[in-house]
Amino acid sequence: MLQYVRYTRVSTSRQGQSGLGLEAQDLDIDVYLRNYSDMPYEVIGNFQDIDSGTNDERPELLKALDLCRKTGAVLLVAKLDRLSRKVARIATLMEDKRVKFAVANLPRADKAMLHMYAVMAEMERDFISARTKAALAVAKSRGSKLGGIRDKTLKRNEAIREKATGEAQKLMATIGPMRDGGATLTQIADALTANGVKTSRGGSWTATQVSRVIERGRK
Repeated sequence: MLQYVRYTRVSTSRQGQSGLGLEAQDLDIDVYLRNYSDMPYEVIGNFQDIDSGTNDERPELLKALDLCRKTGAVLLVAKLDRLSRKVARIATLMEDKRVKFAVANLPRADKAMLHMYAVMAEMERDFISARTKAALAVAKSRGSKLGGIRDKTLKRNEAIREKATGEAQKLMATIGPMRDGGATLTQIADALTANGVKTSRGGSWTATQVSRVIERGRK
């Protein structure tokens, strides 16, 4: 019988207390087990951390990995960045012959594909960081008062994010069960539109918009 160890992670205590990010991860893992896992299987452990993905010494992750090494169970995560945000860490785990892991939202990915996804994600984060620093440098060179402008911008962006997250969390009550039942993003979009549910801008739904709502609901 195939054995799994489930592992979930959120970055902040607020996310952990709300349970919303964890619920989305649990949903993805459940979908994987129902639709992509070899049968029969059993889950022999559940571990959960509230910590940054850049910290690879998370206590519950270490416990999960230890259990996998002792039993030969597969470590199952919802997304690759729940395991680590560092390519080097992902590569190290791939080279560990005592550790096997699966990623729920990449159910058919092999080791080479997972490594590629990790590299691309890290490159994107590095680029965003470099772009932000460059923009601040340009603003400073033009004499802009970064503090006041940046504070107002951050507050406005935070308000926008909170509103979008709140709307996404409400919609997940409808979208979650459909996704759990195996509906595609396009099918969900069509169902929302057909039932008169409007997007935040009052329009019809697309698969991309549904995907964004699910992504926000995981945070």
